[in-house]
Amino acid sequence: MNVGNEMYELARELFPLDRSLTGDGVRRTLAVLKRELPEMTVHEVPSGTEVFDWTVPKEWAVRQAYIEDEKGNRIIDYKDLNLHVMGYSTPVDRWVDLEELKKYIYVQKGQPDAVPYVTSYYVQRYGFCMSEKQKDALLPGRYHMVIDSELFDGSLTYGELMIPGKEEKEILISTYVCHPSMANNELSGPVLAVALAKKIAAQTNRKYTYRFIWIPETIGSITYLSEHFEYMKKNTAAGFVLSCVGDDRTFSYVPSRDGNTLADRAARNVLSFYYPEYKRYTYLDRGSDERQYNAPGIDLPVCVVCRSKYGEYPEYHTSLDDMNFISPEGLQGAYEVYERILNALEYNDFYRIKCLCEPQLGKRGMYPTVSRKGAYDVVKSMVDFIAYADGKRDLIAVSDLIRVPIDQLIPIINKLTEADLLETADE
Repeated sequence: MNVGNEMYELARELFPLDRSLTGDGVRRTLAVLKRELPEMTVHEVPSGTEVFDWTVPKEWAVRQAYIEDEKGNRIIDYKDLNLHVMGYSTPVDRWVDLEELKKYIYVQKGQPDAVPYVTSYYVQRYGFCMSEKQKDALLPGRYHMVIDSELFDGSLTYGELMIPGKEEKEILISTYVCHPSMANNELSGPVLAVALAKKIAAQTNRKYTYRFIWIPETIGSITYLSEHFEYMKKNTAAGFVLSCVGDDRTFSYVPSRDGNTLADRAARNVLSFYYPEYKRYTYLDRGSDERQYNAPGIDLPVCVVCRSKYGEYPEYHTSLDDMNFISPEGLQGAYEVYERILNALEYNDFYRIKCLCEPQLGKRGMYPTVSRKGAYDVVKSMVDFIAYADGKRDLIAVSDLIRVPIDQLIPIINKLTEADLLETADE
């Protein structure tokens, strides 16, 4: 089973869980992820905790919710699809006529078969979601609205995994665990983070320390930053928000607020070689937790590499974002892109050739000894790298200049280092 299949099966297991900002759905999700990553730690932050300008909300639990007609026929039922209830709905038990009922029904206009994802986290109200077809099929009469829910003081739950490296400088990988019944927008990020964490933990020679977090979106990143931002400001070398990475469409890139951080440069470098037709957005198109990491005063070097960007694809925040919308191949492609990005960061340094003029590569078995047309093509990447290995440009800059992917330059770096021809600028 390849990594893409493993990620897909993990997403399939997680899909039925009733996630929201808080509650047992998040805890059950993190418990499954912790089974995959036993070193993960799970943290609880009490409701009412002040986190910058926000407050950790109450927990929300739903026991049952439905709309039924006068004959007792269930029109929609939370048990069939948890998107049928507006997130954080307060309790209700009322009989109403059709016109009154429609005031509490949300649909996705223009997508007649889609049930929308709707929430009201910070203003108390209740509501139901259904497809336009379902709403249009409702007949005059009386309907029973029932939401047996509860808002209570509890906690916000998040997961964290630290993988130490040689340096205190860190790579941040952040993803969220708070959306019900959405495969791409919700589950693709957490399962990709698990796969990347396993890969990094298996490496024995890590330059960076890696900080993985699985949090509720927005309030989770704000809560986490309120606890850790001073240390993270000093030590975060690059960071990425993993979201919407499971479909088979093109790749997309949302830069950091700065636009030219180490994270941005590594992401653009890899995408330019392997997916040159990728969609490039601006920071004005931000929409996930990169908003918090890049906020003034926080200023972390965090960007986003995704497939179909959140908010841009028709299935987004609807019941159409299901397990059929993502694929093992889509997840595998995202894994490979991030694998290359992280490798680029691990090897990125200011390299310097140790001899004056070109080194004599032939006597080291690294250059053709017979001069003829075409004989030098196989070593062109090496001699081009040497030409720019002046200790003034880092590896990403050299790769951009000579138009050779970093994963093809890494073997060259290793060969030149073994031949004692290459050093880093701080040596």
